[in-house]
Amino acid sequence: MKRNGILNADISRVLSYMGHTDTLAVGDCGLPIPEETERIDLALKSGVPSFMEVLEEVAKEMKIEKVVLAEEIREKNPDIHEEILDLINKMDTACEVAYVSHVELKAQTKTCKAVIRTGETTPYANIILQSACLF
Repeated sequence: MKRNGILNADISRVLSYMGHTDTLAVGDCGLPIPEETERIDLALKSGVPSFMEVLEEVAKEMKIEKVVLAEEIREKNPDIHEEILDLINKMDTACEVAYVSHVELKAQTKTCKAVIRTGETTPYANIILQSACLF
């Protein structure tokens, strides 16, 4: 049994088989997940677990070179947007931030290795993480 880090077997599995430029999404409970994309459903009840709780833990175990956010998050959810930017600024490597329309972000989830569904109930709390090379 793992002692620390992410204990969820599905998240650990997906992170371990990701390669350079593969993507993983973390989303709120309303983000539609395409049938062809693996769903890792952590939602327990409204707000639990929160988007940021899940994102912070995933970011500890993943080297990230780029994130994709919906443009709408800036205006519709500035608090989460600021928390995401703070987390990115604390990373040990440079990380590009790209903004696309919410419609485009949803379309991009089709090519993600998985989408982690949280219990988050605030708008546009969705992110796509692009894996960096470890060396």
